[in-house]
Amino acid sequence: MHAHDEVVQRAANSMLAFARARVAADLEPGGLPIGSPQSAAWLDEQAGQTVTEVGLGPEETLRIFAEVLEPACLSVDHHGFLSFVPQAPAELAILGDMVTAACSIYAGSWLEGGGAVWAENQALDWIRRLAGMPEGAGGVFVQGGTNGNLSALVAARESARHRLGVQHPASGRWVVICGEHAHASVSDMARITDCEVVAVPGDRLTGAGVREVLGVVGADAVAAVVATSGSTNLGRIDRLDEVADVCEEAGVWFHVDGAYGAAALASTSRSDRFTGIERADSLVVDPHKWLFTPFDCCALLYREPAKGRAAHTQKGSYLDILNDAGDAGEWNPSDYGVQLSRRARGLPLWFALATHGTAAFAAAIDHGIWLAEAAARLVVEHPELTLLEEPELSVVAFTREGWEQEDYDAWSKQLLEDEIAFVVPSKHAGEPILRLCFLNPRTTLAHVTQILATLDGDAPVRKRVE
Repeated sequence: MHAHDEVVQRAANSMLAFARARVAADLEPGGLPIGSPQSAAWLDEQAGQTVTEVGLGPEETLRIFAEVLEPACLSVDHHGFLSFVPQAPAELAILGDMVTAACSIYAGSWLEGGGAVWAENQALDWIRRLAGMPEGAGGVFVQGGTNGNLSALVAARESARHRLGVQHPASGRWVVICGEHAHASVSDMARITDCEVVAVPGDRLTGAGVREVLGVVGADAVAAVVATSGSTNLGRIDRLDEVADVCEEAGVWFHVDGAYGAAALASTSRSDRFTGIERADSLVVDPHKWLFTPFDCCALLYREPAKGRAAHTQKGSYLDILNDAGDAGEWNPSDYGVQLSRRARGLPLWFALATHGTAAFAAAIDHGIWLAEAAARLVVEHPELTLLEEPELSVVAFTREGWEQEDYDAWSKQLLEDEIAFVVPSKHAGEPILRLCFLNPRTTLAHVTQILATLDGDAPVRKRVE
């Protein structure tokens, strides 16, 4: 199956040239295309059958990828990708990812990947210090926030079982308490762990809201309380200090989902919004969101890593050598999350941190916050737009006067077809809204102004695109 040396060399040259051009692409209009979704039928026609008995060879395979497949994907790192939570990986993080892949490092154990694990742990410790968690706190880089939340909830449930000496509470199912604006993965992962979810209504999860639920279900039935530090839709931060107080009083696990927003701990203007996060029993932050790292990477930290290890260490005679080393103090990342096989997914972040320094990360995050503030002012000044609320982090949400769902949908479709930006409508309180999420340091205020200008005029957009 291994190719001849000359074939490998030829493929390496062409693939590295493609990667180099893609990394260096200018993200101004006319540079990196934003991409265009295509149907399966179109892809069938353009690419044909690609998996064949004899193979296509490296040149044709790369051609199909470069000319057909990649353009049919949206460029999440495009300066006009402002929907969902965008991505803007640093060039050195992308290159570090390539180097990591080339080295075939198994990073589930210290025995096999100690050098990579050491570097990952330095990156994790930077996040720990930003959050103010105590010395000794640590964890692992997992696939994404969903996996991080799952791993944390498993550790929380197992910790509750150990603390109370029962497999299940008297009510029959463990309870996870969260706010109504918690990420969908919280309720989904709670369901996977056979926990009941109680979502507390309100704009933000508060200590009073958690205390009220505890009074109904009882602390001995609660596996974890999950607070959000940067909700996906509006960027809101729950009342972390209040929630931490109640969790401490009740003796229940306090988990913080900071997948998007907790990266702003590195900012010079928003770090004070996270008071209480340092008291979390577990915390997740996704570097592939606002810490400029390629997909997929979530930092999971435990206040007491031994509790994570107790929940996640896998047993088996073939693993005895690893578990014995873990017992002796070596750091096996697979002991702290729902995984065994793992790539060194934290190394790309380490490459960028080690190369650029943490001050560069802070400046890039500050740009997103500044841009959100500036965009909010433009929305307020626009006669046909209404700002939902002042941005707490880097999300700006607003409505267009007189528009219904079909108007928002048509405008979004046209904006992408014109290769101006990718902005899909969202919903708040059951009504359609527009939402801009700023993470990319290459997004400029001039581009935001261009996007908002497409909302001018009396005629609904759908009449202009029919």
